[in-house]
Amino acid sequence: MYRRLPLRIAAAGAALLAACSGDLNSPAPTSPDLQLRNLQTSESPSQEQLDRQIPGFGGYFLDRTGTPTVYLQAGARRGPAEQALAAVLSARGLAPERLQVLTAAYSYRQLEHWFQQASPEALAVTGAVFVDNDEASNRVRIGVEHLSAQANVNAAVARLGIPAEAVIIEQTQPIVQLATLQNVVDRPVRAGVQINFPGYLCSVGFNATLGTQKSFVTASHCTNTQGGTEGTPYWQPLQSVDGTQIATEVDDPVYFKNQNGCPRGRKCRYSDASRAAYVNGANQALGLIAATSGPNNGSLTITGSLSIGSDDCNSIGGCLAAGSTVGKVGRTTGWTAGVITNTCVNTGVQGSQIVQLCQTFVSAGVGGGDSGSDVFQGSGPTVKLAGVLWGGSSSGSQFVFSPLGNVFRELGTLTTH
Repeated sequence: MYRRLPLRIAAAGAALLAACSGDLNSPAPTSPDLQLRNLQTSESPSQEQLDRQIPGFGGYFLDRTGTPTVYLQAGARRGPAEQALAAVLSARGLAPERLQVLTAAYSYRQLEHWFQQASPEALAVTGAVFVDNDEASNRVRIGVEHLSAQANVNAAVARLGIPAEAVIIEQTQPIVQLATLQNVVDRPVRAGVQINFPGYLCSVGFNATLGTQKSFVTASHCTNTQGGTEGTPYWQPLQSVDGTQIATEVDDPVYFKNQNGCPRGRKCRYSDASRAAYVNGANQALGLIAATSGPNNGSLTITGSLSIGSDDCNSIGGCLAAGSTVGKVGRTTGWTAGVITNTCVNTGVQGSQIVQLCQTFVSAGVGGGDSGSDVFQGSGPTVKLAGVLWGGSSSGSQFVFSPLGNVFRELGTLTTH
């Protein structure tokens, strides 16, 4: 959980994957070294959709050059894969024969079954960090903090009868919650700017309307009580700078236990997201994100706006493939962008009983106070809204976000632009 600091950046954080160390069982290839590319805007089918259409399907992702890549089991024909991915290939100007095919040791359906078995058992182990059906390596991937956790997770995998060769266990940094775009901004309020709630700082995720109520979405832990609605007040940028309250928390679902694969002894949700209603609806800049001069240059100076032109799909886990590029704008590190490394990851939060189900990991910069930031696909001026950032590693090199479909599941289907 976050620490209470003297004015206090709320620690909303994601843990990032560290380099493997120790005696780790990794007979399968590691995840591809996905490098930063130009921001993409094309849609990708979900893994479940592809599994229904492609016999022998083992996983789909974009490689380091952005080439659509699919795992197929031995004997499976590439024709159905080319047909299922025709729109993706066309959007990149690629002929069907440019689809890259790798040999799958396991079917996606097998891995999903083992993932569903392993997730509650592994995440009940002290020191376990995440469990993922990793489409980029055709394995179930499990992150642990230390070797003693690895031994206990190995025992759990063996007890479940999951083949050891189908699982990669790697040491990784824990995931923590991180609670400028930091000055007073002209009203109405755009996404990405600093907000202050009692004792902490976070970022506006995105503006949204539910019915006639004008609101913004931020992280659930950017409230007085994570999970449960108690009317947290918000100011921008600080109560001490501008004492006029801009919004009040109105929706922050409670965490559940003992259902939907939530590990024993833990409490779970599908998103670290909450909604606050503007005191004055005129303060809402629906569909606008504060923009700096560009991604990954460290600037916090607002130079204009990005416009949300579309939303990612309304499905748990979202529809952005591993290898897709996304960005975020937050009050601490500004506009950063990188590639999605893992999708639909069940993710434990260090120092708490919380597990966030089916989250997305991104190799991009993040810092304390970026919690609640908008995550989007595209470089502007029009972008696709993808979700809400809630975590980051201690090294600040990777962030975790709740996909938009997860947010809509818990907060309702919101109007975002």
